[in-house]
Amino acid sequence: MKNWATVIKYQMNCNCIASRPLLCALFVLVSLLVLSCFDYPLISSKVWISGVKFINGGGSTEGTETGTIPNDRLLGGLLSPNFNEQSCVSRYQSMLYRKASPYILSSSLINKLRKYEELHKKCSPNTPLFHQSLQQLKANHSTDQLKCNYVLWTPSGGLGNRMLALVSTFLYALLTNRVMLIHHVDDMVDLLCEPFPGSTWYLPPDFQIKNLESYNLYSENSYGYLVEHNMINNDPNSPSSAVPSFIYLHLQCDYLYHVLHKRFFCEEDQEVINKINWVLLKLDNYFVPGLFMIPKYEQELERMFPIKETVFHHLGRYLLHPSNSVWGMVMRYHKSYMAKAKERIGIQARIFDSAPISIDDLYKQIVTCTQEESILPKLNPEQSKNSFLELNEATPRAVLLASLYGVLYDRLKNMYYLHSTTTSEIVSVYQPSHEENQQSEQQLHNQKALAEIWLLSFSDVLVTTAGSTFGYMAYSLAGIKPWFLMRSKDQKIPDPPCRRSGTIDPCFHSPPADLICRTRNITNAGKVVRNVRHCEDFDGGVKLFD
Repeated sequence: MKNWATVIKYQMNCNCIASRPLLCALFVLVSLLVLSCFDYPLISSKVWISGVKFINGGGSTEGTETGTIPNDRLLGGLLSPNFNEQSCVSRYQSMLYRKASPYILSSSLINKLRKYEELHKKCSPNTPLFHQSLQQLKANHSTDQLKCNYVLWTPSGGLGNRMLALVSTFLYALLTNRVMLIHHVDDMVDLLCEPFPGSTWYLPPDFQIKNLESYNLYSENSYGYLVEHNMINNDPNSPSSAVPSFIYLHLQCDYLYHVLHKRFFCEEDQEVINKINWVLLKLDNYFVPGLFMIPKYEQELERMFPIKETVFHHLGRYLLHPSNSVWGMVMRYHKSYMAKAKERIGIQARIFDSAPISIDDLYKQIVTCTQEESILPKLNPEQSKNSFLELNEATPRAVLLASLYGVLYDRLKNMYYLHSTTTSEIVSVYQPSHEENQQSEQQLHNQKALAEIWLLSFSDVLVTTAGSTFGYMAYSLAGIKPWFLMRSKDQKIPDPPCRRSGTIDPCFHSPPADLICRTRNITNAGKVVRNVRHCEDFDGGVKLFD
């Protein structure tokens, strides 16, 4: 009762007078009864979330603090309480297994999310306003009379790419006052929970625009094509009736090959796009840093994210919640192998076709990195037959290896099984799966991959592969600056083998370049605005820094 005893002692010292002992005793009794009625723990919990500072936008540090709230399942107001907990257990339980987030959460973001939830509920499929907007979709032009405008997201790429793209699209919806709906595909069935209370985020199966996944760089409904062929009035001062009711925005990595698709990041083109009632967005990128380059959105982004690098950290924890099927995988594995470890170390290792390296060299790179940076203990060069007598009896460190390659697991596990360490610590190594290749179109593979991302996000320390969107998700959700296993060059182990990230936000792999806009030119994306700089782990990419 140490914490509450301190509070009560303070109140008695400040408020109680010697002549009123009964009043003081009554105050103590009522305080304890109130706390027990509201189920506040009288003994500090081992699982807790540190207080979140609320600030009133614009970077001001004025505001109120929540203090330290045991088991803050709403993440300081980030999450809505208006859900049936059993329908998505992970929504309110993920925080029990992660380290407390030290990052400021702005009241502007919280207010924006609550307003968006109201808008989504009014405009979601099968509502009168949705059907009204559908009628406008049949017209050849947009109108400014609709209460609901939409951005449609269709999946593209592997799971990590999809999740980064989904969060990017949601931020775009917040900034443009659109409702985000997603195209439901077979390999994403039973993967994520519905994120918005009292509504759905899935397009109905009978939606009148078909084959959304088939749109590409050259589609005739794309913004770039329409501008190139003078089929859209891209004058920012033109009325809504001068633009179509539907367009396709192509932001997959190959958009860089067409200058008119890059104009998405010009303020004057955003003015035109914002008049269009229905927008289909297809991307395999985390394009959030690009939104910071558009002057139109700077002030709103500043209010919502006074700490710039926390965009995915906050929005990912708000939007992405594993389904109960996936959460069952996470809990069964975590409680079986990782829960009792004194320290959890996550390692995510992958070989890219663009940066080939042998399994032997990748193993050496992992060992060199983790031991030189004191992430894992070194082996004892003077091991004796009786070295087991010197074992540290403390709870062992647990290493979670997320990789397609089973041989990495075998070697890491045997290294610490066959040898003692210089610290006499026990190191246990675990690998949930090793499918040897990425089967990105299989539902079960995606479920297992999402489970491994969540398991990695429970880590105290993370080592991830440079340029891996899988790793980006894990460390951003965790709020941890990882060590990057740097990409090989000439199929050799890089020197140094790993490098610490300076931020917790993912990298935008394909930022616009050599783009001339009316209000701001983008020649070098890493030098346009103060908080967007080049990534440490991916050549040509940019990310958010503070």
